[in-house]
Amino acid sequence: MTSPSAPVSGARRAALVFIFITVLIDVLSFGLIIPVLPHLIEDFVGGDTAKAAYWVGLFGTVFALIQFVFSPIQGSLSDRYGRRPVILISCLGLGLDFILMAVANTLPLLLIGRIISGITAASFTTANAYVADVTPPEQRAKSFGMIGAAFGVGFVIGPVIGSQLGAIDMRLPFWFAAGLALLNFFYGWFVLPESLPPEKRTARFDWAHANPFGSLMLLKRYPQVFGLAAVVFIANMAHYVYPSIFVLFAGYQYQWGLDKVGWVLAVVGVFNIIVNVALIGRVVAWVGERRTLLFGLACGVIGFIVYGSADTGLIFLLGLPISALWAMAAPATQALVTRQVGAHEQGRIQGALMSLVSLAGVVGPAIFASSFGYFIGKSAPVHLPGAPWYIAAALLGIGLLIAWRYARVPAPAPAAADAVA
Repeated sequence: MTSPSAPVSGARRAALVFIFITVLIDVLSFGLIIPVLPHLIEDFVGGDTAKAAYWVGLFGTVFALIQFVFSPIQGSLSDRYGRRPVILISCLGLGLDFILMAVANTLPLLLIGRIISGITAASFTTANAYVADVTPPEQRAKSFGMIGAAFGVGFVIGPVIGSQLGAIDMRLPFWFAAGLALLNFFYGWFVLPESLPPEKRTARFDWAHANPFGSLMLLKRYPQVFGLAAVVFIANMAHYVYPSIFVLFAGYQYQWGLDKVGWVLAVVGVFNIIVNVALIGRVVAWVGERRTLLFGLACGVIGFIVYGSADTGLIFLLGLPISALWAMAAPATQALVTRQVGAHEQGRIQGALMSLVSLAGVVGPAIFASSFGYFIGKSAPVHLPGAPWYIAAALLGIGLLIAWRYARVPAPAPAAADAVA
């Protein structure tokens, strides 16, 4: 599964296109099942929305816990053996897993499928390291924005197709997702170049940094990264409100069926594409990565407050373009982080950050799903379906304060400064 490394200059644009398509197909396959998985779980529990919410939270927590363990392993493997083989193996495993989920006839078997997908989906760690390999530091925010756009495109097309297929058969989106993931494997096998040349790889596979807690300790070596990592953790915890409750919330609060949910998710994806393709590069060039990060987080706070307060579907929709601007925060953060470390540690740093994302997912779904189930249940002191959105807004507010303190562009290294002098 090896191929010649991509030249630093000549193949940079082509390599980014390759990784864009790889991420796109991965996200598209996940987007297909977003509208149907909560309803499939709801069917397994006899249509009880509150009970289904707790199960959705459990699924999200287990998925994130598995990613917490395997993201740094994949990052370290890619530092040792290259990015290409790790991405290909992940794509193959993901396709086979979707087949398992398509035939699952019990909740435990469906949960096993989510465990396997948690292992294989950790390839996003390697995708981020790939981008860092082939992009100069000053262009990384824009390139990470392109990866964000791949997420947007996937979530535009995926939920729409998934909702339409799910209306025919709830299992059909899983089969379609399996086909896409396997197609992605074959695509990568033939055209995806290696981005990390042998001379830049680590000498051995480092278990100290491959285990999730060891990878988190790696962040302590970079104090500035450690502060930004806290922002990554908090922001991603807040982001888990979407997969944890949106589908069930929309059905409960606004009586939106699969079709409407799919189209709303498509609109979210369109806004995500606009922000990542048309805005992030320009905004970073205009105000810098720090201000872009702060502005994005502030928009996220406002958007979540609108969601939580929305008594009607129309008001909820008015919050979409505001919260979409939050998408600028992630690539700005990634760009600031990658400036702090060398090429030989990009995979491990990205693995550590993905472990934080997964660790946030261990906590996030439990908080949001349980709070939603509680505040729509009979024992709640007040009926407040929007409670999870308010919790997410509070988390982003904390992240904004931390980013204000730690989001700084690093000063030139002393050696570089001496050379200029």
